[in-house]
This record gives sequence, structure tokens and C-alpha cells, in this order.
Amino acid sequence: MHLVVSGLTKCFAGVTAVDRASLAVAEGEFVTLLGPSGCGKTTLLRLVAGLVEADAGRVMVAGHDLSGVPAEARGFGFVFQAYALFPTKTVAENIAFPLMLRGAATSLRRQRVDELAQLVSIDDLLDRYPHELSGGQQQRAALARALAMEPPLLLLDEPLSALDARIRQRLRRELRELLGRIGVTALYVTHDQEEALELSDRIVLMDEGRIVQTGTPEEVYLRPATRYAAEFMGRAAILVVEVGSDGSLIPAVGPTVGGVAHDLAPGSRGALCLRPEFVELRPPEGAELEGVVRDARFLGAQTRVWVEGPWVTIVEADVNPRDWRCLGLVPGDRVGLDLRREGLVVLPETAP
Repeated sequence: MHLVVSGLTKCFAGVTAVDRASLAVAEGEFVTLLGPSGCGKTTLLRLVAGLVEADAGRVMVAGHDLSGVPAEARGFGFVFQAYALFPTKTVAENIAFPLMLRGAATSLRRQRVDELAQLVSIDDLLDRYPHELSGGQQQRAALARALAMEPPLLLLDEPLSALDARIRQRLRRELRELLGRIGVTALYVTHDQEEALELSDRIVLMDEGRIVQTGTPEEVYLRPATRYAAEFMGRAAILVVEVGSDGSLIPAVGPTVGGVAHDLAPGSRGALCLRPEFVELRPPEGAELEGVVRDARFLGAQTRVWVEGPWVTIVEADVNPRDWRCLGLVPGDRVGLDLRREGLVVLPETAP
């Protein structure tokens, strides 16, 4: 593995910000640290960068232990939310700055600046100053500067979160394609689940300073390891059930749900996670679950319907807006719900 983090721990004023975090990143891999604000993802990134000193644990890159090595000597590339471009330097001067600090020849600096500017599509902006650029252009310039020294590791801390939604969506597609093309190893921080799903080779999901699950986007979304993971990734209604002697799932109120794969023992309690894309709306007669429409909203590509039932939870269903089953639905209508087995996840019941 190119980057190996072992048991990293950091406390601030008696509060544990990162708790024995361990992960491994292969060369050329794009790995995202994902979680809500305050979960420790940025602190973990800064520990890897050497900007914060760990209380315990170590960071190794390409087999070299970086314990005690200051941030400036690690040679990593950094891209931050605030861009951190020098306001009195042109785009070209900003990109060339790391090369100048390393004593690179003027001819090499010019060549590298031209290469990187073309790579990130700002070669026509090299003579401009940061205040003359849009947010997306500033972020491209910051990325080019971070790549100037061909770093062994690129660290990105919510670099797109300050941009508007349309630019953010375009730039994350470009970023993933660019980093894949040049083969740089990247560790990326975000709280945006869609961003993590689109960008990542693997996602590291964090909560309260701990890594709770690591896997591909498909694994983390479709096979969450904990109830926290199920509820954080996407949207999920939780139906508390008891496992019957035949493995069927028995809610406190409502019909038994069978045919769902799980590892829980008979007699134990579990949490059945229902995602909107795996809930099908139908007439109430003969449906697995029956409930009352609380709201229905057109969202463009889909209509989202919120249904409340005696199971004491609100279940969402995403349906085609042209589907007859959602046309004219109003609060108070009775509807049925069928559950698609391939998307159902059963986990041990834990506190939300």
C-alpha cells in the first residue's frame, strides 16, 4: 500500500477528535473521508499531512515512516476549501511557487506551469490575478499548484464546497477524470454523500472520531455495516423487527416480511432499512405494507412520496412522475408498499 495509517489518535482539551484510525490507500487510488461535521475527518487529514501532531499512531508513505517529519518536508500537495492563492501573484506565479521554493530552474518552472495550466484548462488565464477569476477557475489554479511538484500524495479538504451546485457537479467530474488520468494518489474530505459516491474508489465513513466502515461506494451504500452507516448514506427509514424462528422479520405492528437475507439469530431484534428506490408504490389491496400518504412532491426526474403506517415510521418511495400510481396523490390517500428484496438491509438493532 502507498499510504498506511496505523492507530492515529488525537485529543483536543480532553476530547478525542480521532480515535485509533487505521486505513490503507493503494498507489493511484482516490479515497474519500466522509462524515458529518465534527466527525474527525479533517483532523485525520491534517494528521496525515503533518499539520497536526498525533498523540499516538503513525503515517507511512511508500514504506517510509513520517513520524516527526514536518508538513513542509513531506512533499504532499494540498487543496483547501479557501483555495489559499496568493492575491498579489498571477495564476502562473501561484502555480510556479512550489517549484520556485524548491529551486527549480526558470525554464522548468515555465514548462511545468504551461503543462499544468493546460491540464486543468486555465492556460488562457495565466496572467490574471485570483480576484479576476471565478470560484471554479480559482479552484483549478489551486489544484494545478498542488500538482506542481508531482506529490506522492494529494490531500483535498472539501475543495468544492464553496462553489455553487452546478459548478461543483461539473468540477467533480473533471477532477475525477483528471486524477485518474495522471494516476495521483488522493485523500479527499467531504460531508457530501453524492460527491463521495461519484468521486471515490473507496469511501472511509467516520463518526465521532472513529472509522465505522470502509469500502467501495457500492459496498458502503448497498451493504452498510451499521445503522449509522445506513442512515447517513442516502435516505433510509428504519423498521424495528424481531427475527422469527424461520428467519422472517416480524415488526411490532404489521405483517411479517420474509425472504430477506440476513445473519441475525432467531429471537434477536434487528433494524430493517428501507431506501426509497427499493420501495414500490401500489394500490393497498394485497400490498406488503399499507399506509397513508403524508406528502408527495415532484422533484423533476422522480416524485417522492412520504407514507406513514402503523409501523410508526415514515417510509419514502421514489416513483416515476408519469406513473399512474402517483398521479393526483394527496395527503390522506391510502396506498400500498411492496419491498424489493435486493435492496433491503437488516442490521442488529442499535440506538440511532
